[in-house]
Amino acid sequence: MHAVLDVTAVSMNFGGLRALSEVDLQVHSGEIVALIGPNGAGKTTFFNCITSIYTPTEGQVWFTPQKGERTRINGMKPNLVTTLGMARTFQNIRLFKNMSVLENVMIARHCRTKAGIIGALFRPAAVPREEQEIVEQSYALLKYIGLHTYMNEQASSLPYGAQRRLEIARALATEPSLLLLDEPAAGMNPQETEALKHLVLKIRDEMDMAILLIEHDMSMVMSLAERIYVMEYGCLIAQGTPAEVSSDTRVIKAYLGEDAHA
Repeated sequence: MHAVLDVTAVSMNFGGLRALSEVDLQVHSGEIVALIGPNGAGKTTFFNCITSIYTPTEGQVWFTPQKGERTRINGMKPNLVTTLGMARTFQNIRLFKNMSVLENVMIARHCRTKAGIIGALFRPAAVPREEQEIVEQSYALLKYIGLHTYMNEQASSLPYGAQRRLEIARALATEPSLLLLDEPAAGMNPQETEALKHLVLKIRDEMDMAILLIEHDMSMVMSLAERIYVMEYGCLIAQGTPAEVSSDTRVIKAYLGEDAHA
């Protein structure tokens, strides 16, 4: 297994506030890794740094897609990071709510299309063919994720758990090598969370994809992740297997609660 994501000593300052301090993290091909920590620990800031929404103050972020070379992505435009093969969902759902479910997935295919402005203006034969392929590929993804029956409905009309899954489908439409999930189970009931867990495993196994997730649902994290990184106040305080992390006294005190060791 090679490192799809290799983060070395990443720090992030906002004026006099140090939000991240020398964070190291790796995700290998075909691996599910979790990043946990209390609210305000810096987890989403870390996601923003590795997806180039923020440029880290210090440190290096290297990304190696399945069919590509190892690339330093510090300061790269976020759309180019997506094109390389890194996709994410957000803690707060960011769908195009006035578009249909199908259109939400179709728009994410933009980074994989070949027709540019000239093609849109002059419409050679290849353009309609590509447009039809986008529709078919987007529908196939909705079917894969279990949302094809909603394809013509507005995204805003979907149940909450389905909106979460639509965000995942839209991310998958960019054909990523690494999928970043920011609290995908937030607000879900136990049945929806269980279904989400099976979906994440299905994506990893059937699409041969590396997955990095932030999640507060510890039962989901412990049953999904092969390795876990734990943050507190912008610093890594522990890393290891679920068994190692759940028995670490620093983690118990900082995040899992004093009684979690019992």
